[in-house]
Amino acid sequence: MTNDDILAKYGELGRDIREILITEEQIRQKVNQLGEQISQDYADKNPVLVGVLKGVLFLMADLLRVITIPNEVDFLAVASYSAEARQRGMVRLIKDLEIPIDGRHVLFVEDVVDTGLTLGYLLRSLRDRNPASLEVCVLFNKPAHRLIDIPLKYKGFDLPDRFVVGYGLDYNERYRNLPFVGLLKPEVLKGKVKDK
Repeated sequence: MTNDDILAKYGELGRDIREILITEEQIRQKVNQLGEQISQDYADKNPVLVGVLKGVLFLMADLLRVITIPNEVDFLAVASYSAEARQRGMVRLIKDLEIPIDGRHVLFVEDVVDTGLTLGYLLRSLRDRNPASLEVCVLFNKPAHRLIDIPLKYKGFDLPDRFVVGYGLDYNERYRNLPFVGLLKPEVLKGKVKDK
C-alpha cells in the first residue's frame, strides 16, 4: 500500500496530511522493541506504568500488549493554566493516580517530550511520593526545544522540529487516531480547515 493509499483511507483527515514521517509498521516495531526491553528490565519488579491522558492512550495500550511481565497501569490528567504558567511547565492536575506508588518501581510512559517542562513538573511531583525508582519511556522525542534535561531511559524516535500529528498526537483534538505520524499541510495549521 502506498502512502497515497494510506492517506486516502483516512478521508478528510488523510487529505490534511502533507507527508507521513513514521509509518504504522515502524511504530509497531519500535513499540515491540520497547516492550521487550521493559519486560527484561522490570522482571520481578511489578512496575506501575503511568501516563498522561489523552495523548498516551494509544502508546500505553500497545505497549501493555507487548509487555510480558506483571504490571499495573494508572493515568494522570492535566489541564493548562495560563500561557505563562504553561511556559514554566506548570499544569493543574485534574485526575491523580489511584495506585499508591510509595516504594514501587514507576515507569512514566509519555507519547512526546518537547520542552520537557511539563514532564519535569510531573516527575518532581511523582518523586515526592517516594517511588523505589522512576524512569521515563517516550515514543517521540523532540529535542530541538528542550529546556530542561530529562533522562529518557527508553526512547523511540527523534522527531524533527516540526508540528506532527497521529498516534496520539493531535491538533485541536483531531488526527490523534491516525496510526502513523505525519506532517500537516501548512494551510491546515493556518486555520483554513473548518474545525469539527
